[in-house]
Amino acid sequence: FCYEGGIRSFVSYLNEQKGAELLHKDVIYVSGNKGTSIAEVALQYNDTYNETVISFANNMHTVEGGTHETGFRSAITKVLNDYGKKYGILKDGDKLSGDDVREGLTAVVSVKLVDAQFESQTKAKLGNSEMRTLVETMVNDKLSTYLEENATTARIILDKALSASRAREAARKARELTRRK
Repeated sequence: FCYEGGIRSFVSYLNEQKGAELLHKDVIYVSGNKGTSIAEVALQYNDTYNETVISFANNMHTVEGGTHETGFRSAITKVLNDYGKKYGILKDGDKLSGDDVREGLTAVVSVKLVDAQFESQTKAKLGNSEMRTLVETMVNDKLSTYLEENATTARIILDKALSASRAREAARKARELTRRK
Protein backbone atom coordinates (compact mmCIF):
# COMPACT_ATOMS: atom_id res chain seq x y z
CA PHE A 1 0.00 0.00 0.00
CA CYS A 2 1.14 3.52 -0.66
CA TYR A 3 -0.72 6.53 0.69
CA GLU A 4 0.55 10.04 0.15
CA GLY A 5 -0.43 11.07 3.68
CA GLY A 6 0.99 7.88 5.20
CA ILE A 7 -1.02 5.86 7.69
CA ARG A 8 -3.32 8.83 8.39
CA SER A 9 -4.60 8.63 4.84
CA PHE A 10 -4.90 4.86 5.14
CA VAL A 11 -7.17 5.24 8.21
CA SER A 12 -9.31 7.76 6.30
CA TYR A 13 -9.53 5.35 3.37
CA LEU A 14 -10.57 2.44 5.64
CA ASN A 15 -13.34 4.56 7.17
CA GLU A 16 -14.56 5.64 3.72
CA GLN A 17 -14.80 1.98 2.69
CA LYS A 18 -17.04 1.26 5.69
CA GLY A 19 -19.32 4.16 4.82
CA ALA A 20 -19.53 4.93 8.53
CA GLU A 21 -20.19 8.30 10.10
CA LEU A 22 -17.05 9.65 11.79
CA LEU A 23 -17.27 10.64 15.45
CA HIS A 24 -14.41 13.14 15.14
CA LYS A 25 -13.10 14.83 12.03
CA ASP A 26 -9.34 14.51 12.32
CA VAL A 27 -7.29 11.33 12.37
CA ILE A 28 -5.27 11.13 15.59
CA TYR A 29 -1.60 10.45 14.82
CA VAL A 30 1.18 9.70 17.30
CA SER A 31 4.71 8.51 16.71
CA GLY A 32 7.86 7.85 18.66
CA ASN A 33 11.19 6.12 18.51
CA LYS A 34 13.74 4.43 20.73
CA GLY A 35 17.17 3.89 19.28
CA THR A 36 16.69 2.57 15.76
CA SER A 37 13.10 1.43 16.35
CA ILE A 38 10.22 3.64 15.18
CA ALA A 39 6.53 3.30 15.99
CA GLU A 40 3.59 5.22 14.59
CA VAL A 41 -0.13 4.93 15.20
CA ALA A 42 -3.07 6.58 13.45
CA LEU A 43 -6.62 6.17 14.74
CA GLN A 44 -10.13 7.48 14.28
CA TYR A 45 -13.50 6.52 15.73
CA ASN A 46 -16.71 5.96 13.78
CA ASP A 47 -20.29 5.04 14.68
CA THR A 48 -19.98 1.31 13.89
CA TYR A 49 -19.81 -1.46 16.50
CA ASN A 50 -16.73 -3.29 15.28
CA GLU A 51 -13.04 -2.51 15.40
CA THR A 52 -10.49 -2.44 12.61
CA VAL A 53 -6.90 -2.57 13.82
CA ILE A 54 -4.31 -3.27 11.14
CA SER A 55 -0.67 -3.65 12.08
CA PHE A 56 2.59 -3.60 10.14
CA ALA A 57 6.19 -4.45 11.00
CA ASN A 58 8.80 -3.14 8.55
CA ASN A 59 5.97 -2.42 6.09
CA MET A 60 4.82 -6.07 6.16
CA HIS A 61 1.23 -6.68 7.21
CA THR A 62 1.24 -8.71 10.44
CA VAL A 63 -2.08 -10.50 10.01
CA GLU A 64 -2.01 -12.07 13.47
CA GLY A 65 -0.76 -8.89 15.15
CA GLY A 66 1.96 -9.39 17.70
CA THR A 67 3.67 -7.47 20.45
CA HIS A 68 3.23 -4.05 18.80
CA GLU A 69 -0.53 -4.54 18.49
CA THR A 70 -0.77 -5.86 22.06
CA GLY A 71 1.05 -2.75 23.30
CA PHE A 72 -1.38 -0.52 21.40
CA ARG A 73 -4.47 -2.31 22.71
CA SER A 74 -3.39 -2.15 26.35
CA ALA A 75 -2.25 1.47 26.08
CA ILE A 76 -5.47 2.80 24.53
CA THR A 77 -7.51 1.05 27.23
CA LYS A 78 -5.32 2.49 29.99
CA VAL A 79 -5.30 6.02 28.54
CA LEU A 80 -9.09 6.21 28.19
CA ASN A 81 -9.68 4.75 31.68
CA ASP A 82 -7.17 7.19 33.22
CA TYR A 83 -8.68 10.16 31.37
CA GLY A 84 -12.22 9.17 32.39
CA LYS A 85 -11.25 8.85 36.05
CA LYS A 86 -9.24 12.09 36.05
CA TYR A 87 -12.17 14.15 34.78
CA GLY A 88 -14.92 12.34 36.67
CA ILE A 89 -16.51 10.85 33.57
CA LEU A 90 -16.02 7.35 34.99
CA LYS A 91 -17.52 6.96 38.44
CA ASP A 92 -15.91 5.00 41.27
CA GLY A 93 -15.68 1.34 40.40
CA ASP A 94 -16.43 1.90 36.70
CA LYS A 95 -13.84 0.58 34.32
CA LEU A 96 -13.91 0.34 30.55
CA SER A 97 -12.82 -2.97 29.05
CA GLY A 98 -10.59 -3.24 26.00
CA ASP A 99 -13.59 -4.19 23.86
CA ASP A 100 -15.47 -1.09 25.06
CA VAL A 101 -12.72 1.34 24.08
CA ARG A 102 -12.09 -0.34 20.73
CA GLU A 103 -15.73 -0.38 19.57
CA GLY A 104 -15.93 1.77 16.43
CA LEU A 105 -12.14 2.20 16.26
CA THR A 106 -10.19 2.20 13.04
CA ALA A 107 -6.44 2.16 13.65
CA VAL A 108 -3.18 1.41 11.88
CA VAL A 109 -0.11 0.49 13.93
CA SER A 110 3.20 0.54 12.09
CA VAL A 111 6.63 -0.24 13.50
CA LYS A 112 10.04 -0.29 11.91
CA LEU A 113 12.89 -2.13 13.60
CA VAL A 114 16.27 -3.57 12.77
CA ASP A 115 16.09 -7.13 14.08
CA ALA A 116 12.47 -8.17 13.56
CA GLN A 117 11.62 -11.55 15.08
CA PHE A 118 8.47 -13.15 13.74
CA GLU A 119 6.73 -16.10 15.36
CA SER A 120 6.24 -17.98 12.10
CA GLN A 121 7.76 -18.25 8.66
CA THR A 122 4.79 -16.41 7.14
CA LYS A 123 5.72 -13.34 9.21
CA ALA A 124 2.14 -13.06 10.42
CA LYS A 125 2.97 -12.17 14.05
CA LEU A 126 5.73 -9.97 15.48
CA GLY A 127 7.50 -11.36 18.55
CA ASN A 128 9.88 -8.56 19.64
CA SER A 129 8.96 -7.74 23.25
CA GLU A 130 10.68 -4.33 23.13
CA MET A 131 8.14 -3.22 20.50
CA ARG A 132 5.30 -3.73 22.98
CA THR A 133 7.06 -1.45 25.45
CA LEU A 134 7.83 1.17 22.80
CA VAL A 135 4.28 1.29 21.39
CA GLU A 136 2.66 1.16 24.83
CA THR A 137 4.81 3.97 26.26
CA MET A 138 4.47 6.13 23.15
CA VAL A 139 0.66 5.76 22.97
CA ASN A 140 0.32 6.33 26.74
CA ASP A 141 2.30 9.58 26.62
CA LYS A 142 1.21 11.08 23.34
CA LEU A 143 -2.44 10.02 23.28
CA SER A 144 -2.86 11.33 26.84
CA THR A 145 -1.43 14.66 25.71
CA TYR A 146 -3.70 14.70 22.66
CA LEU A 147 -6.81 14.04 24.77
CA GLU A 148 -5.80 16.79 27.22
CA GLU A 149 -5.46 19.27 24.36
CA ASN A 150 -8.64 18.13 22.56
CA ALA A 151 -11.26 17.78 25.29
CA THR A 152 -14.21 17.69 22.86
CA THR A 153 -12.78 14.76 20.91
CA ALA A 154 -11.85 13.00 24.16
CA ARG A 155 -15.42 13.36 25.45
CA ILE A 156 -16.88 11.96 22.19
CA ILE A 157 -14.56 8.93 22.34
CA LEU A 158 -15.33 8.29 26.03
CA ASP A 159 -19.09 8.61 25.42
CA LYS A 160 -18.82 5.94 22.70
CA ALA A 161 -16.86 3.65 25.04
CA LEU A 162 -19.31 4.21 27.92
CA SER A 163 -22.22 3.40 25.63
CA ALA A 164 -20.48 0.14 24.64
CA SER A 165 -19.87 -0.65 28.31
CA ARG A 166 -23.53 -0.09 29.21
CA ALA A 167 -24.66 -2.30 26.30
CA ARG A 168 -22.26 -5.07 27.38
CA GLU A 169 -23.50 -4.87 30.97
CA ALA A 170 -27.17 -4.93 29.87
CA ALA A 171 -26.50 -7.99 27.69
CA ARG A 172 -24.81 -9.74 30.62
CA LYS A 173 -27.77 -9.03 32.92
CA ALA A 174 -30.25 -10.25 30.29
CA ARG A 175 -28.22 -13.44 29.83
CA GLU A 176 -28.18 -14.08 33.59
CA LEU A 177 -31.91 -13.44 33.86
CA THR A 178 -32.64 -15.87 31.03
CA ARG A 179 -30.45 -18.56 32.61
CA ARG A 180 -32.17 -18.19 35.99
CA LYS A 181 -35.60 -18.68 34.39
